Amino acid sequence: MEYLLVFSAAIIGYLFGSIPTAVWIGRFYFNIDVREHGSKNAGATNTFRVLGKKPGIIVLFIDVLKGVIASMFPIIFNEFHEMSYTFLISLRLISSIFSMIGHVLPVFAKFKGGKGVATSLGVLIGLQPLAALICFSVFLCVFIASKYVSLGAISSAITYPFIVYFVDPTVLPHELIFTVILSSAVVFTHRKNIFRLLNGKENKMNLFKR
Repeated sequence: MEYLLVFSAAIIGYLFGSIPTAVWIGRFYFNIDVREHGSKNAGATNTFRVLGKKPGIIVLFIDVLKGVIASMFPIIFNEFHEMSYTFLISLRLISSIFSMIGHVLPVFAKFKGGKGVATSLGVLIGLQPLAALICFSVFLCVFIASKYVSLGAISSAITYPFIVYFVDPTVLPHELIFTVILSSAVVFTHRKNIFRLLNGKENKMNLFKR
């Protein structure tokens, strides 16, 4: 039974993450595939650049919501199958990781998705709300100061494991492992951005520009 629950959590988490919000909104409402414009990325940042603020906000909200749902829905399993707290946490972590994978490699969009930042934030909101707030604050401070969305995302990802370690004294060992995996995944999906930042070729975004 436990193997079935693990498999179910992984599959359902992946399917939630695979909802290609930016692609569907671009196609259905603007007849545009955002992956063919701007940074050619199916995420909220490129949606802001290509389609504008309102579509960008919608994509951002839904992508965050995907992560929240993926991190929370295994709790439903506990209503039908009584399980230990540790196992329940494990299912939530598995579902969360696979939602990130789904966002980056969505089955509904030919495995070409976003970089997982918004969905990762949703996962954090569901699993570790305080850490999510601190990580978002780090992102916002770095982004406003530098005008680089990617630098803000990378900075918050790198600090995430340390935030959880120092803020949550009750954190379980496999939760810490999860923080490192998620942090590494976000940094990895931004590897091209890192090279552009180092070469001074990364695009800036003005949050307050009309």
